[in-house]
Amino acid sequence: MASPSQRLTLGLLLSVLNLSAAAPLSLNEAITLLKEQNLEIKASALEAKSAQKDVKLSQGYNYGSLDFTENMVRSNDAGNVFGFKLSSREANFGDFGAEEFMTNYMAGTPNYTTPPQRLNYPGYQNFFQSKLTYAIPLYTGGKLSSYEKIASEMEKIKQLDTTKVTAEKIYQTRKSYYDMALLDHSIEQLTVIQKNISTLQTTTQQMLQEGYAKKVDLLEVEAKKANVDRMILEMEANKKLLFHYLSFLLNQKVTTIDVPSDDRATAATTEADVMTNNSDLQKASHGLEIRSSMINVAYAPLLPTLGAFAEASSADNTFLGKFSDHAAYTIGARLSWNLFNGGIDEHTLEKARIDRLKTSTEVELAKKGIALQYDKIKTEIESLDYQITSLEKELNLSTQIYKSYEGRYREHLASMSDLIIKQSTQIEKIINLQMIKNQRNERIFAIEKLSYKGDQ
Repeated sequence: MASPSQRLTLGLLLSVLNLSAAAPLSLNEAITLLKEQNLEIKASALEAKSAQKDVKLSQGYNYGSLDFTENMVRSNDAGNVFGFKLSSREANFGDFGAEEFMTNYMAGTPNYTTPPQRLNYPGYQNFFQSKLTYAIPLYTGGKLSSYEKIASEMEKIKQLDTTKVTAEKIYQTRKSYYDMALLDHSIEQLTVIQKNISTLQTTTQQMLQEGYAKKVDLLEVEAKKANVDRMILEMEANKKLLFHYLSFLLNQKVTTIDVPSDDRATAATTEADVMTNNSDLQKASHGLEIRSSMINVAYAPLLPTLGAFAEASSADNTFLGKFSDHAAYTIGARLSWNLFNGGIDEHTLEKARIDRLKTSTEVELAKKGIALQYDKIKTEIESLDYQITSLEKELNLSTQIYKSYEGRYREHLASMSDLIIKQSTQIEKIINLQMIKNQRNERIFAIEKLSYKGDQ
């Protein structure tokens, strides 16, 4: 049983762990967890590992193959039995019918056409053969090295697929964090308006009792307050959805995060960064290398192939009997060269060259497309920056106008309808500003996604 001091220490440790678990999750911590735990990233990484094994497979063919075979046979077939004895190095003249011939010869009745009984009708024979065979390709016209190159390029493409998936998930995570910051900021502003409306509602009730306001004025205030309450509730619901989405991305429960202090994201991504790091462009480049290797593969059938083999074996009518005495060895090589097949190989080679030219054109098109995409996003960001600056000024103006009309209403110089209209304008500017900031952040993260190069 633990002592009181031990129980106290354990309790303090658990308290520290609980506090640590409840600590807000920063954006950098979330991205680290994302890379480790996101299921889509894990699945893509496994695809890359599988492609890595394909490289090992293609390399393995260069080392040839070593096979062991153990034959265990029992037969009375004449050809088999005689072959068994030859393989076991146990054939004798008697197997050719020599004894039968000599018996007839000594009797003075030799017959050269009488089939030997022992050779044609042997008894059952057991046969055990152990064989070790090694075969290796010496020259394949460059086909094996080309396949290895193709597998290596495919591995790189799969790794880039993982990089692209990771970039997409980081984009979604960063956007979720800044969406949360925008929601918090908007809720903060709407909460101030909510308090102002509550104060106005109290004032209107007092003015109604004194005969300086109408019942409809109070109804308008209450309706506006209900509208602001609804908007705040919708934003709180959106925050809950963001937490659910972050939990999905990180593959663990997320209940609190360290929201960025600034709801406007910044980025210093240049076009050179995008053109150097973009995963789609790198994949296109590796695809072009694959097409070049495919030309070598298509050219290989026009060249001869050369292979070699070596074989060691031993045979007997018992398992592993007289193994060393009955050992046999064979070495050899084979040259093969197809001289004509109707021009198929030549046409295949030309097709491979055309496919490479097509891929080369597609790579150039991809570069121009990515550059155009970068320019488009940069232009959109500049436009959104201008809109944010303008909306912030408009929001400041609408806030001042509302305060002015609120004072005029208290002095009976403006109607409640005028005041509500000015307040609606103020709320509209807040919502519009949130939407534009959200669009700008999304464009910032989109341009970062274009230039994401992973952890390599």
